[in-house]
Amino acid sequence: MTSTDLPVRDASGPAPHAPHVPHTGRVTAVRRRAPGSRPRTHLTLGDGRTTRVLALAALAVMGLVWLLPMAWALLTAFKSEQDASDPLHWLLPAHGFTLQGFSTVWERGDLPLWMLNSLLISAAVTVITVLVSAMAGYAFSRTLFAGRRWLFAVTVAAVLVPPQILIVPWFQQMLSLRLLDTYAAVILPQTVAPVMVFILKKHFDSLPHELEEAARIDGAGHWRIFWSVLLPLSRPMLAAVSIFVFIGAWNNFLWPFISTSDPALMTLPVGITSVKDAYGIQYAQSMASAVLAALPLVVVFMFFQRHIVKSVATTGLGGQ
Repeated sequence: MTSTDLPVRDASGPAPHAPHVPHTGRVTAVRRRAPGSRPRTHLTLGDGRTTRVLALAALAVMGLVWLLPMAWALLTAFKSEQDASDPLHWLLPAHGFTLQGFSTVWERGDLPLWMLNSLLISAAVTVITVLVSAMAGYAFSRTLFAGRRWLFAVTVAAVLVPPQILIVPWFQQMLSLRLLDTYAAVILPQTVAPVMVFILKKHFDSLPHELEEAARIDGAGHWRIFWSVLLPLSRPMLAAVSIFVFIGAWNNFLWPFISTSDPALMTLPVGITSVKDAYGIQYAQSMASAVLAALPLVVVFMFFQRHIVKSVATTGLGGQ
């Protein structure tokens, strides 16, 4: 067929009919992949049923191994001291489960005060650390100043320094400032978190610069861009960093133990250790104390776990 044989539509006449295609009774879907794109792969060991079963079985075994210590701690916490020391009844106690360990720990110690101190100190450390780390991360990511690269290199190198090495300098500094046996002595040294500065700096690097340029056209400065543009986009990452900082401050034992000697300033880990040292090692009471100390962290994680997932699975634009 040549170009002259093609039907020509007249402006005043009806459109020519399309050639008839016989109906086969079956529609075949053809999926085309874009040039250069990779085929879709699964997260398991393969596409076969056997490999998926093996992968799920391996994950189940690893999950059980991780849960066994927690299950043992819970079982021991609800036993009496006699049953907790009996290896023959390690699963089901001979005298049944009881709340004696929890009641004894609650009566012997000042758990409400210790929990309040831990909550106040952990919350203050979290707020200060996240705010300072976010501002430092923004400065390293979005501003240019003299010595920027060298200062960031020092910050990254500080990640490799164990906190135990800084105990003596911190103590001497708090002593010279006359802050020992105060909340400030417990809070301020824990707000130094170079790893959080590094994480937030890399996060700000991933945010599009077009947003910052648009804000500058509207007359926004550094503080306005940081507070009104980048921080709202960084809510999942900030939530994840806050959880990690809060957990670290809540579980910190060494520095609160060294910086305070006043029982009214004891945190929960320090107070529980003092009760255990005064009355000897009691397995049921020790596990009950550990469960009580971990319970607030479990609650916090359950409320904010979706933010951790979003901070890992999305970019900055996913947090809006």
